Amino acid sequence: MKHIVVLTGAGMSAESGVKTFRDHDGLWEGHDVMKVASPEGFRTNPELVLDFYNQRRKQLKEVEPNQAHKDLAHLENYYKVTIITQNVDNLHERAGSTDVVHLHGELTKVRSIGNPSDIKDWTEDLNLGDLCDKGYQLRPHIVWYGEDVPMIETAVKICYAADILLIIGTSMQVYPAASLINYVQPDTEIYYIDPKPALGNSGKIKVIAKTATEGMKVLYELLS
Repeated sequence: MKHIVVLTGAGMSAESGVKTFRDHDGLWEGHDVMKVASPEGFRTNPELVLDFYNQRRKQLKEVEPNQAHKDLAHLENYYKVTIITQNVDNLHERAGSTDVVHLHGELTKVRSIGNPSDIKDWTEDLNLGDLCDKGYQLRPHIVWYGEDVPMIETAVKICYAADILLIIGTSMQVYPAASLINYVQPDTEIYYIDPKPALGNSGKIKVIAKTATEGMKVLYELLS
């Protein structure tokens, strides 16, 4: 069974109504990203940061996986599929995908500030005073600016084993995620779905200049 590795970004969830992490004006839902997505921002105003992610968590409950999420899940009937996503939502899982690696963390999890490996599922509000078993404050399980991306080495190994690489809805400008395309084997087929693709067609990359849902329809025809 061939192994499809999928790299997804904000464009994957945009059609579900999830706002992109950073809009064109440098803001995320009207906030300076450095104030709500950095260790310094959390130290300066933890209440603001916790409230920000509480609102994102509530919004996540109001959206549903789109057809592209469902189509990727359906591919598991014919291929081994591993999804490596920059998104912090859980729409891939809710659509039925069973092997998802989150590079930048997950909205529905929190972790201890005193022990990063102490990670808990969390679907409600997180407040100051919510502590881990050792008495440390819990924080969103999100990779903030300036922090390491702990799953990147795992992602590199996955890409190395890909027979087909599928890139959906990402600008290929955010590192280290954008570097993953460099770790596939020379004979790996690469498809890139994005309405405004940052990469052009080449002998190695087949570009489908469409949204995630429309692009997945085209991809099905190419893979069948």
